[in-house]
Amino acid sequence: MPTFFHTLEKLKPIYDWAYRIMLVICKLLLIADIVITSITVAGRYFPFFTAPHWSEEIILTLMVYMAVLSATLAIRKRSHIRMTAFDKYLPQKVLLSLDLIADLAVLFLGVILLVQGSKVVSPTGNIAKFAKYSSLPKLSQIWMYMPVPIAGVSMIIFELEQVFLRIEEYFVKNYEKEAQAQ
Repeated sequence: MPTFFHTLEKLKPIYDWAYRIMLVICKLLLIADIVITSITVAGRYFPFFTAPHWSEEIILTLMVYMAVLSATLAIRKRSHIRMTAFDKYLPQKVLLSLDLIADLAVLFLGVILLVQGSKVVSPTGNIAKFAKYSSLPKLSQIWMYMPVPIAGVSMIIFELEQVFLRIEEYFVKNYEKEAQAQ
């Protein structure tokens, strides 16, 4: 069993690479959001400067992207908000089991986001055909819904890593303890 997990550890650079890409994307989205918001605010207060009419819808779209993509980053670092009030009272095996169940539930959520989000943004869906931004009538609102399947893929990728780490922690640590006891 430990050799299986040592083989899986070779995938860590791929996970690191995916994490760095998501982090750069989130940083770029934040920069774009700040720049567009600053231009919009300046356009409201300075008479010689006009704010673009499309700014509010684009700002909201960028915020949606940042929200769902940064949530996937929190999965990788295990930095989501968790209830830990009873953790010190539970046996380690029970705690690991509960964490694994929680990780599997989030993995299932990622699958749902991918499947249902793909249906919404598919070329045959109603969103792609009919929904347009009011300030940018040539731009489809498919871009507002696109982060849902993207976040689903990211959640699946990072949650698979967490599930394997939990299983490794559950079995390999116990395997090493049993080997030391003998």
